[in-house]
Amino acid sequence: MTHTPVVSAQDFLEQQNHLTLLRFITCGSVDDGKSTLIGRLLWDSRQLFDDQLASLSHDSRRYGTQGENIDFALLVDGLAAEREQGITIDVAYRYFSTPRRKFIVADTPGHEQYTRNMVTAASTAQVAILLVDSTQGLLTQTRRHAYLVALLGIRHVVLAINKMDCLGYAEAVYQRITDDFRHFAQTLKFHDITAIPLSALQGDNVTHPSTNTPWYSGPTLLEHLETVSLVSSPGEGLLYPVQWVNRPNSTFRGFSGTLERGKVRVGDVLRVTASGQTTTVHDIITMDGSRTEAIEGQAITLTLSSETDISRGDILTHAHHPIESTDQFEATLVWMGEEPGHAGRAYALKLATQWTTATLTGIKFRINVNTQAHEPAKELALNDIASCTLSCSRPLAFTSYDTSKSLGGFILVDRFSHATVAAGMIHHSLRRAQNVHRQLLTITRNDRERMNGHPGAVVWFTGLSGSGKSTLANGLEIELYAQGKRTYILDGDNIRQGLSKDLGFTEADRIENIRRIAEVAKLMCDAGLIVLTAFISPFRNERDMARELIGAHRFFEIYVSTNLETCEQRDPKGLYRKARSGKLPNMTGINSPYEAPLNPHLVIDSAQLSPDEAIANLLKCLDSPPQSH
Repeated sequence: MTHTPVVSAQDFLEQQNHLTLLRFITCGSVDDGKSTLIGRLLWDSRQLFDDQLASLSHDSRRYGTQGENIDFALLVDGLAAEREQGITIDVAYRYFSTPRRKFIVADTPGHEQYTRNMVTAASTAQVAILLVDSTQGLLTQTRRHAYLVALLGIRHVVLAINKMDCLGYAEAVYQRITDDFRHFAQTLKFHDITAIPLSALQGDNVTHPSTNTPWYSGPTLLEHLETVSLVSSPGEGLLYPVQWVNRPNSTFRGFSGTLERGKVRVGDVLRVTASGQTTTVHDIITMDGSRTEAIEGQAITLTLSSETDISRGDILTHAHHPIESTDQFEATLVWMGEEPGHAGRAYALKLATQWTTATLTGIKFRINVNTQAHEPAKELALNDIASCTLSCSRPLAFTSYDTSKSLGGFILVDRFSHATVAAGMIHHSLRRAQNVHRQLLTITRNDRERMNGHPGAVVWFTGLSGSGKSTLANGLEIELYAQGKRTYILDGDNIRQGLSKDLGFTEADRIENIRRIAEVAKLMCDAGLIVLTAFISPFRNERDMARELIGAHRFFEIYVSTNLETCEQRDPKGLYRKARSGKLPNMTGINSPYEAPLNPHLVIDSAQLSPDEAIANLLKCLDSPPQSH
């Protein structure tokens, strides 16, 4: 009598540690069977525990769509809304393994409105299983997901032609869909496309070859996933983003992170991209102790042979193989925010471990993923994909996304809500970023301020139309002029007659108007003037951008908080009357929002204070420098 050998838990873990990990996603149109396929894959590969089997049996009777049979889709459709509607809404991740490989699979939604969920899952995947319902053929969403998969750098695609049982396993249908997809995908730069006829519901060609498709001699889905050879990264050299400066005590200083590309050895000479400093690797520390070498994907801590100025966000490379830095680049954005994106608006940008402020400087075109046509766009809506240009407040180390996902892929974050509003893939640095350099001038701002007898500053009045901004700015300038100080007023109406004559009052145009004003105010402040700006400037984001551009220690935000009722009663330009009658769209306070400052330097309600009292408060305010926000 023979006995099956018992594998200890420790032996099992050691076996698992030696297996390679494959991340893959399932995608395609609605009801193509993505969740059912993953459920069948887990079921047939015996990756379920007893309690999961019992729960699946119960849920199949309650929520299932297969009568008395098991509904495999319920293994991954975990949300109540998903079960009630019979669709996938969020991304579901599952881990499983076979004796040949470990897997992390992401089941992605098929509906167009959940494109951002699909993009999130695809950003870390190496293989995409693109499902096609054989009874429907290639659909618009099938092509959409194929384009997104290519855009996100996935080069291995499985064309899973599902529900073959519904058509009697007809070879002609399989061949037609395969030919149609290969023709469509000619421009998508896939490394390989493996077409597999299957039935997720019946299990044909999922884990075992099917007798129903004798005309098919290729691998089963699981066999292909176990053996697919992945294309290595085309980039060369070391990429090591520093995630943490490790200082447990005064005698140890290490730099921790994950080796994103290449390998590093003790004795290698490294370069800090930001500063250009070089140093030598003294030790490589892992959770298992010191090593003489580390390879791509390992989490390590480096100690260096010399004291070098390195902080979180720095990128280390081999000294003989440096990478480029830029503060302006072109990228493809996938917009994920509920609020639209506008040219001129500033966001927080995260690239690897680097954080900075970035401005969306231009929207070149929006991509129609159904036709791949380039279409003009003035703003980015949810799930839009567009080619854009961005400008950063400081240079960042980068590569193209094709070279490195880690150092070519980034996210944009709303600075107030902290929500991720876009995922981006860098194409290349803009030529002007290399050709335009700051010219050092002999006479500095300090020299000009010394001659003027006072420091430069920007007093930024914000509030509704009719709140009293221009009146207060004019009154303050009179007092400052009497004190012998050099001043200038930038007023909204005056600027609209010249510098911003070409702009309207849409949200995008308002953003661009404030960007121009902020740049002009910065120059005048640099000249040593006290600049008074009187603009509605309704959006916090743009006022924050102006503060960062000018410098928080020179920027006084004055909120003229006069209420809407008082402003309408004054209505010096008749704007509210026009807005109420429908003749003036985009009127702030009526049919366009005003975002009040959260932490202004001074609040003035001109309905409660006399002009003299308000000016006195302003003069007192200017005597105390602003605090950084």
